[in-house]
Amino acid sequence: ASFTISLRKVDTTTVMIKLRPGVPASCQIRIKNVNMFELKIKPGDNVTFTFTCRTPEKYFIMEIQKNIDCMSGPCPFGDVHLYPPGLPRLDKTYLWDVKASTKAGLELKFSTPWLRQIAPGDTCPDFVTYNINSCIDNATVNIGTFCRNGSVSRVKLLGGVVMSLHLPWNSALTTSGFNIANRASIKRLCIIESTLKGESSITLMSPNYPLGFPEDELMTWQFVVPSNMRASVFFHNYSLSNCERKEERVEYYLPGSLSNPEVFKLTDSQPANIAGNFNMSLQGCDQDAQNPGILRLLFQVVVQHPQLDENVTHLVDLSKERNMTVTIHFEGWLSHVPLMSEPVCLICKDPRTCDRVLTLASGNVYRISFLCKDLSRLRITAEKGISCVDLRWCQRKIYSLSVPKAITQLPIRLHRFIWKLLAPDLINIEITSPSLKLQQHVPEQRCNTSYSYSIVSATPETELNVGLFCPGGSIEKIQMRNNITISLKTFGKGFINESNHQDLKMSFVPHIKDECTFTVSPNPKAKVYLQTPNEPYGLPPYVSISWYVVVPSKQIARLGFSKDRMGIACETGRAYVNIKEETMGAEETVRREDELLPVPRNMYHNFWVNVSNCKPVDKTQLTLQFWVTFADKKTDLGIILAVVAGAGVLLAIGLTVCCVKKKKKKTQNPMVGVYNSNVNTQMPGKKALFAKGRQNNESHVYAVIDDAVVYGHLLKESNGSVTPEVDVYRPFDGPVGSLPPSPPPFSFRKGIKCSSNTEEEPPPLMDTDHDTYTFAHQNSGQLEDNRDANEKDKGDKSMPLLEKKEQVGLVE
Repeated sequence: ASFTISLRKVDTTTVMIKLRPGVPASCQIRIKNVNMFELKIKPGDNVTFTFTCRTPEKYFIMEIQKNIDCMSGPCPFGDVHLYPPGLPRLDKTYLWDVKASTKAGLELKFSTPWLRQIAPGDTCPDFVTYNINSCIDNATVNIGTFCRNGSVSRVKLLGGVVMSLHLPWNSALTTSGFNIANRASIKRLCIIESTLKGESSITLMSPNYPLGFPEDELMTWQFVVPSNMRASVFFHNYSLSNCERKEERVEYYLPGSLSNPEVFKLTDSQPANIAGNFNMSLQGCDQDAQNPGILRLLFQVVVQHPQLDENVTHLVDLSKERNMTVTIHFEGWLSHVPLMSEPVCLICKDPRTCDRVLTLASGNVYRISFLCKDLSRLRITAEKGISCVDLRWCQRKIYSLSVPKAITQLPIRLHRFIWKLLAPDLINIEITSPSLKLQQHVPEQRCNTSYSYSIVSATPETELNVGLFCPGGSIEKIQMRNNITISLKTFGKGFINESNHQDLKMSFVPHIKDECTFTVSPNPKAKVYLQTPNEPYGLPPYVSISWYVVVPSKQIARLGFSKDRMGIACETGRAYVNIKEETMGAEETVRREDELLPVPRNMYHNFWVNVSNCKPVDKTQLTLQFWVTFADKKTDLGIILAVVAGAGVLLAIGLTVCCVKKKKKKTQNPMVGVYNSNVNTQMPGKKALFAKGRQNNESHVYAVIDDAVVYGHLLKESNGSVTPEVDVYRPFDGPVGSLPPSPPPFSFRKGIKCSSNTEEEPPPLMDTDHDTYTFAHQNSGQLEDNRDANEKDKGDKSMPLLEKKEQVGLVE
């Protein structure tokens, strides 16, 4: 096909056809058998041409430039046409260069559907793009890039303007979409009018965005708001230049304001809930010539219907709170508010100060309202700090870690409440839940409550995720050495009712030995699962964790591990599991990482479980889980028979005592009570066996029978090498407190030789912090035959103490 372009001289229009950049020259323009790659048609020319290919739109683009003079002669007001007609189907860029005096600015008016500003580099859905540049003297300022279908209805510019319109080759657009409406002095860089309709959200940018607003310039946005709507302004992206004189600011002319213009900094929260048309102006400053900086602004205007409850205020009294902030935000809010194309929920602390995010500080009282159709999309995130500087003062105080009623009474769901607990060196933190107690969230025992606690212990070097906990468990107390962050997170609407029963408390305590210590008091009918912290990553190297499990007096605890080995290999040091009942002379069970963990066993007293980690050889860290169940103590037939036999012996003794009493004075002697589970059925000897006239006194009648005397015959039967006259039973004689067993020190762990043939007793466990960490062990020769196979440690020859019920008897 051939094309003919005819230009009149009076039209001052130039047409240029040229190759598309970056495309190979596989097509040419042919005029009278002459081929060329570029064609320029000037005013007054009449040119007929063809292309040497069938798809010239792939290879060529077209620019049509028209000069308009509004300075020396009359300005051609009215619609600007797409001229000339009959152009080939190529990508086209129309350029209108309008010359005008700075004393008589130009007004460009756009036909519906108006324009929508986009950031430089963005593309329009239909690829129809407008670009507006202002020309002042020899400087050019990019007012903005726009697509169709927006709110920008008019633009007034100081001086001349270069208006461009880009059309793709397949566009059916036949009009430019704007006209030159008027000439008027505006005394500022530009005025952009935005006409808002219905509920909507628009985004606008300052000229030259993002490169920087011209120095010491002033521009204005005029917003036309429907009378039945409300408008709110939000700044999303801005930066400030370095001012030498004046100050960068934003000025508003607001309907009904008594102090117009109202001046705001760019860092302030901008006006909201504006009823009616308003203006917003951006004022620059004189910049530092050496370091000017960049002034730029991207902002959003949201228009929505007035809310039915906008006059309903909610009292938030934080006057008695300390070191606490409360943030009300939209669901899904992170660190900033994203751009959104739909009306959103607004939170107002006064009729004009509204935002998508509102932060309230402790020590103040607020009356807030909401501009929101659906309050269920709003959330509350709060944070409170508690610190201790002097233990003498803060150790006596118990802090309640509960959500204040000022928050729970709001008609908004609490998303998260964070307590940051700070303690200096040698001061530790204790978390208690006296009535509800805490349950650790593990795969076998999941939390299904309306809220949970995430507890993280942190130092400047490491962070230990203690775990996820919920109310209704068995953990009464958690002690930690480092600063703690506790995050309460809610699930669903049930927290509003359950918040009245919160009982989590915190106090500062003196220094503890382990990284973390749990006190567990399980329900006698429950099966409790407990797990090392920092799941799923495992316990950090060289960290020690302890659990203190309380066993009810009429119960027997069953302790078992969920796997048979620790599952790690140590590069430095050794990993240990220590188990110890809290009773006089109880034996401590120790397992290393290269040994099998203890099989399930019965525990008759309160006991400790300690897990100490080494430095593993690979990235696999130590993760252990154990369980505890309870059963009632049962009285077996042997015990019953022993008690019956013992009763017979007591009867004989009683008769003897009675006879002696009758021969002497009629005075009462105390009754003899002996618990004898291993009864000696031999009757007491005859009177003649008592030497030195003992039949004449009452020294053989025992008011209290000492343990050492009762157990004497057992040591003789054991063929022990030492046969003391009385003091046979040697319990641990140090103080016994609620402190965990001490894991072997790392210097000792490195020196252990893994040999099953050695008969040497391992070195004693040393600890200088607390006497209660030292445990008594008998010599290897004592009671070796009575050792429990399940309690036997490889290479450990320490003598387990016999249970008391197996050792009780009468002295011959």
